[in-house]
Amino acid sequence: MVSIGGIARKLFGSANDRRVRSFQSKVDAINALEPSMKALSDEALTAKTAEFRQQLAEGKTLDDLLVPAFAVVREASRRVLGLRPFDVQLVGGMILHSGDISEMKTGEGKTLVATLPVYLNALASKGVHVVTVNDYLAQRDAGTMGRLYGFLGLTTGVIIHGLSDEQRHDAYGCDITYATNNELGFDYLRDNMKYERAQMVQRGHNFAIVDEVDSILVDEARTPLIISGPLDDRSELYNAIDAFIPQLSPEDYEIDEKQRSANFSEEGTEKLEDLLKQAGLLKGHSLYDIENVAIVHHINNALKAHKLFQRDKDYIVRNDEVVIIDEFTGRMMPGRRYSDGQHQALEAKEKVQIQPENQTLAQITFQNYFRMYGKLAGMTGTAQTEAEEFGNIYGLEVVEVPTNLPIKRIDEDDEVYRTVEEKYKAIIAEILDAHKRGQPVLVGTTSIEKSELLAEMMRKQGFSSFQVLNARYHEQEAYIVAQAGVPGSVTIATNMAGRGTDIQLGGNLEMRIERELGEVETGPERDARIEAIIEEIKQLKEQALNAGGLYVIATERHESRRIDNQLRGRSGRQGDPGRSKFYLSLQDDLMRIFGSDRMDGMLQKLGLKEGEAIVHPWINKALERAQKKVEARNFDIRKNLLKYDDVLNDQRKVVFEQRVELMEAENLSETAADMRREVIDDLVSKHIPERAYAEKWDAAGLREDTTNFLNLELPVEDWVKEEGIGEDDIRERINEASEKIVADKAERFGPEIMHYVQRSIILQTLDALWREHIVNLEHLRSVIGFRGYAQRDPLQEYKSEAFELFQSLLTNLRQTVTAQLMRVELVRDQQPAPEPEPLIMQAHHVDATTGEDEFADNLPAVAPEDRDPRNPLSWGKVGRNEACPCGSGKKYKHCHGAFEQV
Repeated sequence: MVSIGGIARKLFGSANDRRVRSFQSKVDAINALEPSMKALSDEALTAKTAEFRQQLAEGKTLDDLLVPAFAVVREASRRVLGLRPFDVQLVGGMILHSGDISEMKTGEGKTLVATLPVYLNALASKGVHVVTVNDYLAQRDAGTMGRLYGFLGLTTGVIIHGLSDEQRHDAYGCDITYATNNELGFDYLRDNMKYERAQMVQRGHNFAIVDEVDSILVDEARTPLIISGPLDDRSELYNAIDAFIPQLSPEDYEIDEKQRSANFSEEGTEKLEDLLKQAGLLKGHSLYDIENVAIVHHINNALKAHKLFQRDKDYIVRNDEVVIIDEFTGRMMPGRRYSDGQHQALEAKEKVQIQPENQTLAQITFQNYFRMYGKLAGMTGTAQTEAEEFGNIYGLEVVEVPTNLPIKRIDEDDEVYRTVEEKYKAIIAEILDAHKRGQPVLVGTTSIEKSELLAEMMRKQGFSSFQVLNARYHEQEAYIVAQAGVPGSVTIATNMAGRGTDIQLGGNLEMRIERELGEVETGPERDARIEAIIEEIKQLKEQALNAGGLYVIATERHESRRIDNQLRGRSGRQGDPGRSKFYLSLQDDLMRIFGSDRMDGMLQKLGLKEGEAIVHPWINKALERAQKKVEARNFDIRKNLLKYDDVLNDQRKVVFEQRVELMEAENLSETAADMRREVIDDLVSKHIPERAYAEKWDAAGLREDTTNFLNLELPVEDWVKEEGIGEDDIRERINEASEKIVADKAERFGPEIMHYVQRSIILQTLDALWREHIVNLEHLRSVIGFRGYAQRDPLQEYKSEAFELFQSLLTNLRQTVTAQLMRVELVRDQQPAPEPEPLIMQAHHVDATTGEDEFADNLPAVAPEDRDPRNPLSWGKVGRNEACPCGSGKKYKHCHGAFEQV
């Protein structure tokens, strides 16, 4: 029975079809301009850019210029790159310009598609960012497409790891900037740690096109970008808290070894409160008052250190150092440390030297970074399965663009085996069979370990003519993937390997020319060899086509349909034939999670013999339903995490905007005066409560606080004895006294020095308090879930307490800035002041696909003789091939450089 919706789709097309058709009139208009564009000289075509900018200045919009601008880019691309965008590529470009996601299959030319909206939006001179997943692709695309933009009179920059601030500033100043998502996010965070507006490298967030948008905005968005640095020495606090744990009895806490969690009971909480009060560490009356968030976090870490972590099992103590033991291999992991203060808690427990804890100096998620752009767009081959997430979080609609030529790939039903061994035997037999036929094979695995396991099994079978790729991007791997379409080739790869490079049947011409003729100078010899390569690739392509095109074999289903589709999409590009098949076993993760025990019993009853597989479309549908469930669960987790991060993000926006205003302000005297007046108001209100009788006034307390916060010795006790004096009179007298001191300082310092002093103190105080605030919010987040047991919404509780902490930050800012400005004095010294030591910082982001911490080192160079072998924080930047500073005798990359701080 056909549904009403199905009938409507047949008559009118789907919503996607209607959206694509809506662009047809503009495509026709661009095609109509093609003859006139071809007739223009190179100079006249280049002059179109200035003409368009003039039209924008006169009031036209970018939408008004879309048709002629796209026509110009198409013609320039034909002349410069030898590539003429197809009509469907024009449609993809219009979708990107409208601020949505263009889903285009692999091999449809997304890199070229981006040039159309990039050129159009760059005409506004506000900067356009093209975001790629790695440095290699950023450089490659900027180099190739930069020729096109340069021909049209636009400038192109590229941001990669290792550039100086000056180089970054210049690259961001270009009309078009290619960069990785990590570099963009880190530059934003670093910019908001600068003390001069001129030192900031980014110039705003106008328009960004994100390549592989599903990878960047979904997969990598699971973990935030973090810039961290060492905290001040807090050994005394760790040791003081550690001393409390042995005083507790078993009924004071609850241990859950399975969940690796430890919590205090009600009796334990009361006992701890008494101990903390005696030690002077408890603020307020209750351990769970908002002021004690950090203390609670450290106590929980100390309890885990004593009750969950076992010496010689989870860690060992060697050379006055706590070294983690890998739970899977049993090997020591020198250089790796537990995060969030847990390692310091273990060091306190074992009475060894406590190393400084790393503190988060700044952080942001990709969700919140990319939502800052005025217009955001993306492109990928697989976005439809995540359409709800793109819509809810980013406000992006996914539009599927038809392929230029019909897809001829055959997607076969999955084969399901009972055991992993049977599955791998079938896969190897299928690979060998395809290899004999001369059919190129791409084998997709879900992890590095599984790709190496399959490779080892194939070697044991006597077959070794294959390539293994792991999930690391660089030029060598891009070349191997590009050549994976050669007849008879076998390439084993993790699902992420080789992104951004097409697998072309017969091989990739550009890659071969670059690799084989890179050193050969231009001339007849080079031209002849290029012709020979072209002819060879043509013959190889014919052989591959006759063998059935690229055969994609997947060794298991991923929990996300999107990753499976990415792998499948490698085959059947631009109308080529192809084939794909998934091999599964009941022992695979996805099958195991979704009840394979019952299925195993059923298959045995049905008489499924060893080596036999079950193949049926129903299994595909059942697996797809399972994948949808996992995707929905992961989306809910990310959505919930984002709700918490949005609270921090709202506060971060306020702080960062305030910083920019402070840096740009020509005079901060009024800002400092407002802070001072508010501090005085707070002090007077605190010690002279509203409607209180004069005998209830705390004159001594007010005098003490005016000394502490305002550096003023005032006869407050004498004032309150005066007949008829009120709180407003006292407030006014304190204000007058403070303003007199400030005016005197301003006259002695001079306006220029006074402004410098005010700006430095305000910014440095704001930064220090903001860093402390981030840590407090992290600690609050780690314990707020327990509020659910009291039938209270943890998110609402988090919002409420985060707001209180932010208010506390603002109060502390006013008080600290006022106290410092009232005490600061100008000291004229003939000796120049020593340069402050640079803050050691690390910028890192956990790769969601490999679980590895990707460090973007921003460390100073340190002379080898100045490095302390026992303190990695003193090493600065160490070369990968240098001897490890720890003294092991190994290269850094094989010792401490092999581990990243967790």
